[in-house]
Amino acid sequence: MPNQIQNPNIKLAVIKTGGKQYLVSPGQKLRIEKIPNQAGESVIFDQVLLISDGQETKVGQPLVKGAQAKAKVLSQGKAKKITILKFKPKVRYRKKMGHRQPYTEIEIASIES
Repeated sequence: MPNQIQNPNIKLAVIKTGGKQYLVSPGQKLRIEKIPNQAGESVIFDQVLLISDGQETKVGQPLVKGAQAKAKVLSQGKAKKITILKFKPKVRYRKKMGHRQPYTEIEIASIES
């Protein structure tokens, strides 16, 4: 029984944004690929692939009709720097580059079906 959802009011959804899929629930904070909204604005994700309330689960083909997840943008930022090294032996070729991936931090406000 530990794998079952105990509270029927808890909603789960799988949303698609930025080419990725996220399992979300109300009140959850997460980092997604950068979107153009500013901090404090609200955003609606209408590409919902799955929605569950603990009793029944709706799976879209490919999307659940009429379902949406509302979220609030908390901040915009950049992730930690990663270093890329390129090296070719015997030809004195070395190249060092860095990259910081931009992200948007959001909080899921509600999930509606």
